[in-house]
Amino acid sequence: MPETSYDIIIIGGGPAGMTAGLYASRAALKTLLIEKMLMGGQMMTTTKVENWPGYPGGIEGPELMGRFQEHCVEFGLETGTGEVEKIEDLGAEKRLTIDGKIFTCKAIIIATGANPRKLGIDGEAALVGRGVSYCATCDGAFFRNVPIAVIGGGDTAAEEALFLTRFASKVYLIHRRHELRATKILQQRILANDKIEMVWDSVVEGLHSDNSGLTGITVRNLKTTIEKKLEVVGMFVAVGVTPVTAFLKGIVKRDKSGYVRAGENTHTSVPGIFAAGDCRTNVLKQVSTAVGDGAVAATQAEKYIDELGHK
Repeated sequence: MPETSYDIIIIGGGPAGMTAGLYASRAALKTLLIEKMLMGGQMMTTTKVENWPGYPGGIEGPELMGRFQEHCVEFGLETGTGEVEKIEDLGAEKRLTIDGKIFTCKAIIIATGANPRKLGIDGEAALVGRGVSYCATCDGAFFRNVPIAVIGGGDTAAEEALFLTRFASKVYLIHRRHELRATKILQQRILANDKIEMVWDSVVEGLHSDNSGLTGITVRNLKTTIEKKLEVVGMFVAVGVTPVTAFLKGIVKRDKSGYVRAGENTHTSVPGIFAAGDCRTNVLKQVSTAVGDGAVAATQAEKYIDELGHK
């Protein structure tokens, strides 16, 4: 990263960040995209994406993100890896410290995403994409006519359990309490659905697998301490997500869960700073919505920079 001054600096290299980079670069704005980890974000661990338009039969996550990056670079987007340690709002100029080096720009696009909370049990990470999932909308169709489990008790868990009954032969909804936290209407739908079996007061203790992937889970009742094995080939974890926004504390307004407060126009509480994708307050976390956000953020940043030049 030889240059230190840009029109736009994008933080985050997932679908939202890359799309923002594509739009900004096509607009002839000098743009740098910084990714802390692996370019492509969580999509790099997604085995197959079946709901991205134009790819009947699906496309592997890493392949799709590789195409994204190739397309961005074609229009001159600069990319690099590093961790943003500090952001300073100096009005018309923003100053970022990235791995100890100072960079300046006129506008910032935050596209750092959100990480699903894990159960933290042995074998969980190794089985992601082989039976363990954190997104029913993404992966539900892979589990047709087989038994699966959903972990959680809130609205997301209830909604995912109901959604998964479209595909699975049976859905175990496992919750550590004896009452769901989901809204009453969702609770009623859960209890009225013959495909869903509640497993109350229980937590997942262990995972079973073979070369093909997940073959079952062991659950423990917190009241009786009795353990039992459930023969499932899919486990959907819905115990919440954590937005990657801790580094923004004191910079832009966030909600109580840590999501950046930004509407459909992607504007944050600070002029010249925009938020796109899963890190902002929104109702759906998908590749398609992240891409839409990235396009909006880039065009809004372009408009902001243009207005700066006329002041």
